[in-house]
Order: sequence, then C-alpha cells, then structure tokens
Amino acid sequence: MGIPMESTTKRADLNETQDVEATSKSKHKTSVFEAVAHLFKGSVGAGLFAMGDCYKNGGLIGATILMPIIAVICVHCEQMLIKGSMLAVERNKSATFYDYPETVEKCFEAGPKPFRRLAKLMKFIVEMFLCVTQFGFCSIYFVFITENLHQILQSYGIDISLSLTMLICLLPAMIPSLMTNLKYISPVSAFASFALLFGLVATLCLAFLDGPMPSISERNLFKFGPELSLFFGTALFSFEGIALILPIRNSMKEPKKFNQRFGVLNISMLIITLLFTFTGFVSYTKWGENVEGSITLNLNPDDKLSQAVKIAAALGVFFGYPIQFFVMMKIIWPPVKQNMAVAQRRPITVQVMFRFIMVLLTFGVALLVPKLHLFISLIGALCSTSLAFVFPVFIDFVVRAQTPKNLGTWVYLKNMIILIIALLGIITGTYESIHEIVKAFYED
Repeated sequence: MGIPMESTTKRADLNETQDVEATSKSKHKTSVFEAVAHLFKGSVGAGLFAMGDCYKNGGLIGATILMPIIAVICVHCEQMLIKGSMLAVERNKSATFYDYPETVEKCFEAGPKPFRRLAKLMKFIVEMFLCVTQFGFCSIYFVFITENLHQILQSYGIDISLSLTMLICLLPAMIPSLMTNLKYISPVSAFASFALLFGLVATLCLAFLDGPMPSISERNLFKFGPELSLFFGTALFSFEGIALILPIRNSMKEPKKFNQRFGVLNISMLIITLLFTFTGFVSYTKWGENVEGSITLNLNPDDKLSQAVKIAAALGVFFGYPIQFFVMMKIIWPPVKQNMAVAQRRPITVQVMFRFIMVLLTFGVALLVPKLHLFISLIGALCSTSLAFVFPVFIDFVVRAQTPKNLGTWVYLKNMIILIIALLGIITGTYESIHEIVKAFYED
C-alpha cells in the first residue's frame, strides 16, 4: 500500500484544498467530477501497490470479503465526521469550515462538561496522529524509491548496498523539500500522478503477459492469526484518506452532493474498493507468497520494460515526496516557530534548517526499517486505524450526548462494535508489525 503514496499524496490535496477553501469567498468551487477526481487521487497510490501483500495476509477469499467491509466502516465513520463538522460550523456563525482537528476540538467544546476540558488535548492528539502518519508516508517513500532503484542497479552489475542506494536518493529528495512555498512544489503533482498510474497499469499488464496465471487453488483462500493483523493494518493504510473528506466537501459548488447516498463519497469509495480488490486479487494470484510489499518489485529487474515501469513508479513517488513533506511541515512548523525566539527573528533560515533535520529523520527511519510491507502495516494499524475509526466514533458519541435521546441502543451497539474492531486492529496489528520488523532486523 502506498508506497507511491497517495498518488501525489493524501495530504497534498488536503493542504491545497484547505488553503483555498477555508473561506466561502473561494474563487473556484469544484464540480462533482472534480471532487471525485480529488478524492480518488488522494486515496489511490501507496496502498494500491501493496495490495498484493495485503491479500497475502488475508487470503484470496478472506481479503475479498473483508475489503468491502472495511470500506463500508470507513465511509460510515467519514459520514460521522462530516456530520460533526457541519454541526460545529452551524454553532459558530463566523465559521465556514473546520478541518479534522478543529472539528474534534469544537465538538468536544460543545459536548457534556466532562468532555469540554479535553477539547484542546483531543485536537493535539489528532494533529499528532496526522503528523506521525505523514512522517511515515515520507519514510515509506524513501524505502519504495530505494528498493526499486536498487533492483535496477543490481541488474546492471552495480553491486552497492541498499543503505548506500538510499543515501544516493537523499540529496535529490532533500533539495525540493527545503522549499517553503507550495506553489513551487505542486506543479510536479500531475506528473507524479501520471507516473504512478502508468506504473500500476503497466505492472498488471506485465503480470498477465508473463505466462499463464496460476490457479487460485494454489493460493491460500483464508488467513488467520498474526497475518490477519498485518492485513488489517495494510488495508486501513490504503483507505486512510479521512483527513481529505472535509476540505474536498467544502470545496464543492454543491457540498450536499458529497455525502448523499449516491454522492461523491460513496461512488468514489466504491470505485477505489473495486480497484484495490482487483489489484490485490491479481497480484496475489500471480506471485503468491512471493509477492513483495510493492508489486513493482516482483517484476523482472533484467527486463528493459520492467525497468522502465520501476523507474516510472519510483519517479512518481520521488516527485510526491516533497508535497507529502510540505504537509507534514505545515503541521509541525507553526508550534516550533511559536516556541523558538530565534525562529521568530529568522523564520526562513530556521525553517530551512528545521526542514533539513526532518528530511534526515525520515531518511533515518527508512534506513532502520527497510521492510516496506511491515512499515506500511505498522502505520496503518497504529495511526490510520485511529484516524479512520476511533476519533470519528468519539465525535459521534460527544455530538449525540448533547441530545440524550439520540443515544439509543443501536447507536451504542454500532459505535462499540467499531471501537472494538479498531482496538483489536491497533493492538494486534501494531504488535505483530513491530514483532516482524524486529525479527527482520535481526535476520539482516
């Protein structure tokens, strides 16, 4: 999942949309088609290329059944987030839009007294989870680029270590990441999206053309235990685009069409789920237990066409890294600047230095955790699950608690089931991912 991350990145769209749409005087409101394109672009990428590994951990039939279930729960939680945000905006006549962290804060502020004092804390926690998720995306980018480039170099007899290959990628990735203005970065978005889409289509075509597909009877139909935990983390990672929901809805000419029964959200998620399912089913059927964390890594590194596909996918990720990094900095930099006197006196100089350090940190994490599929599962289990399931349920409870009659038995039961699923996924998925990462580390 997501290596070629979020086709140009989930947060890239989030950042751009928030800047433009945070006011009702926005110069351009998007159509239904444009909203679908933004949501699709923000959700497809990293997770999509890891669908083969996702199916390996879930089984052909098991994963095919569970993927739509996870998608339905994700959409339901996103609907709860939208409802909470709309109610929060209605209470504040001067507000036109609240993003995810602000929605959590405002809902808790208007909730029962015991919850009001938690408003600032909850906003901070959501911001931190978004930041950690974004940091993980950036580190995964390094791993994805490096592994594909390393395969190509080895096919030409250039025998250097994976770590050295990653170091070679550091400088080119760092230069655009030091830019503090998004307008100088965002033009690469279209190219990154095209490269990722080309990489996916070409990879699947090569999978079909490279001999007959194995029989599904040769593959595991169901998986249980620890592997299923890894499946859950990877699946949640791929669907985790909840931070995009509010900005995209607010950007539309007719926002009501976003969350209607046959609106932008439901239709987009249906298409995305079908694409994930098809990619995962084909990838696991083709390569079985040998499927890699990114399906591009299963292509023959000595084949020229395969090399071109790997390069295209790696370029897509490379040009997406600065945008992902920019959004992470948008979360981290304001509090750093506020609490550092020198940053207030020399904001540009200090910010560039801080960006330099943060790029090195993402590089360091990627260097320490080179197992792409395990890294994806860890981020998905820990952060994506919390953002996609846990916090929307908290919002729903707090909002409904303001009108006790809205807290019926069905609401309690439904929300508790979601929380139980989320907590099981977080605990088992995080534990298993860390366990596998540690085991892989010692094996290397």
